[in-house]
Amino acid sequence: MRAFLSPPFLNGDDERALVAAALDSNYIAPCGPMVDALEREVAARLGFADVLATVSGTMALGLLARALGIGPGDEVIASDLTFIASVAPFVTLGARPVFVDAAPGTWCMDVALAERALAEHPGARVLIATDLYGQCCDVDALAALCARRGVAFVVDAAEALGATCRGRAAGKGALAAVYSLNGNKIITAGGGGLLCSDDAALLARCRKLAGQAREPVPWYEHRELGTHGRLGNVPAAIALAQFRHLDDALRDKAAVWAAWLARLPAWAVPMPTAAYGVPNRWLTVATLSGRDPFRAVTLLAERGIEARPLWKPMHLQPVFRGVPAVLSGVGERLFAEGICLPSGRGLAADIMDEAIGVLEAL
Repeated sequence: MRAFLSPPFLNGDDERALVAAALDSNYIAPCGPMVDALEREVAARLGFADVLATVSGTMALGLLARALGIGPGDEVIASDLTFIASVAPFVTLGARPVFVDAAPGTWCMDVALAERALAEHPGARVLIATDLYGQCCDVDALAALCARRGVAFVVDAAEALGATCRGRAAGKGALAAVYSLNGNKIITAGGGGLLCSDDAALLARCRKLAGQAREPVPWYEHRELGTHGRLGNVPAAIALAQFRHLDDALRDKAAVWAAWLARLPAWAVPMPTAAYGVPNRWLTVATLSGRDPFRAVTLLAERGIEARPLWKPMHLQPVFRGVPAVLSGVGERLFAEGICLPSGRGLAADIMDEAIGVLEAL
């Protein structure tokens, strides 16, 4: 493959230096000074009271679901146009999802449809909105809806580290926000996640569950079951070095986005930018009017250029057949017409030109 969709980008010797420091300290197991520093620096930059570094974003959502007491029969409102990890941790605990379609002007959860879903499912416990492809959902509007109905509001900001909504970090204003440090994200630990919140009690509960729910006594005592959920010190060192270059990553991603926009033909319409925020431009995404994006993905792959279809809406997934959903048809249309283009930092101009040639020939 000559061009991956969103490959990791290393910042010179910074990652090596911090990993070497972690190895020299002999902190290899979970926790350690790199984990502490990562959590502290993320909290300070993003403006959250507390941050928990986890082995994955999915783990962070799972810890959050348990801390909120989600169990069999509980209803959870969730974005329909998203990756399955947004809702799977809640469903595995027995929750019943209710999916809400995307808004045409943002591709994130439609606020009006979310209000309808909450009215039709007054017993819902949680609303989980996804920040899609690096663009924030309308946090303020969704938070207001949830506050009126006493529903916990969570943002899956896995794709949106560095993005802002009305000047605040993605997910700020929700009960909790979760970021991903997976290998394809804007910064990475090779894997990992960040659970962020201003609710100290909630984060303390998640932290305990992530440490096998061990009680604070000298011996190993457990009054409930937890899990192994904390990020290790070595991957935290990688993430810390990456996080310190977040501004560089945002600049480079914006440059790739601008370069694609200068090349896209009129019938390739880029994902709209919400008026209330600044995306991190994690991926360059567009709809191909009158062309087949699935064929485009195949033809690009033959040239060594990785592209992907958009997320397949959750209500179309076989595992969620028959699940209630409040739909407008936006997500289905976007899935049928959309393509994610390679968006790695420093993507070569000739790769973009070649990809445009493939799209033009469809």
